[in-house]
Amino acid sequence: MKPQDTPQSDEALSRVLRQWNVQAQLPPRFQEQVWRRIEQSESPAHAPAWLRLWQRLGAALARPSLAVSYVTVLLLAGLLAGFWQAHATRVQTGEEMGARYVQLVDPFQSPHH
Repeated sequence: MKPQDTPQSDEALSRVLRQWNVQAQLPPRFQEQVWRRIEQSESPAHAPAWLRLWQRLGAALARPSLAVSYVTVLLLAGLLAGFWQAHATRVQTGEEMGARYVQLVDPFQSPHH
């Protein structure tokens, strides 16, 4: 059974609500997180997979620790690719120099290309 609300109880509740004051501090970047959630809820659920992936990557990279990790991985991948390319170039140059040396020593020797 639900008790009937009287005008006096409504007035008492209104008075208490007007006097109520929140003392708690909002967490850091609270407003930004609220707007991001609103944008995410308003975005259509049928967005292409690549767009959803791009949005998730952007949200993840907003965290500094993950952004530093991402940049570190990209830097290491670039260094690895550079070393691999330098090795391939060094091997090719070595083979070419060997063929030139053989041709210099024996001019009648044909190069092996």
